Amino acid sequence: MRTGRLEAFSDGVVAILITIMVLELKVPEGHGWAALKPLGPILASYLLSFVYLAIYWNNHHHLFQVTERVTGAILWANLHLLFWLSLVPFATIWMGENHRAAVPTVVYGVVLNMAGTAYFALSRVIIRSEGSESVVARAIGTDRKGVVSLALYLVSIGAAAIDPWISDAIFVIVAVIWLVPDRRIERFLLVEIGPES
Repeated sequence: MRTGRLEAFSDGVVAILITIMVLELKVPEGHGWAALKPLGPILASYLLSFVYLAIYWNNHHHLFQVTERVTGAILWANLHLLFWLSLVPFATIWMGENHRAAVPTVVYGVVLNMAGTAYFALSRVIIRSEGSESVVARAIGTDRKGVVSLALYLVSIGAAAIDPWISDAIFVIVAVIWLVPDRRIERFLLVEIGPES
């Protein structure tokens, strides 16, 4: 099976998740700037989660640009990723409405960790399907950024018991790590397929 249907379905799910998050934002009670102040933590959580979903969408797109075919195992691994991403709106709103509480912060960290684990697993299932000499295998390599991210998520989960702000800072650091353009797959696309891809 070609990758088009899987990509279209995944794109639709991510679009719905972003829509759900923005619909959860409540209109302020007043009409001045001061009315926005109580919404600050919720807006910050929304922004962070929007960035995370954008990062996943971007990397998912790149991953499937170098994936040649979809197997049943890849379909299930992709659904596993989408399951964890589907919990991002819930975790976002809960953490935003309880921005100094440890448990919502832990839940947010667990959701991010499991989504990262699912993405890592998806890439490994694709590599196993396409072979160790495939473009995707050579582009991803050992995936140090992914492994470091998973470790930082675990640290953030433990840090929430000390101070949720530490966890929040770690979430931002991981997002910044992934915002730095990752050219691995693009580089291989240019070499293997050419500049028109």
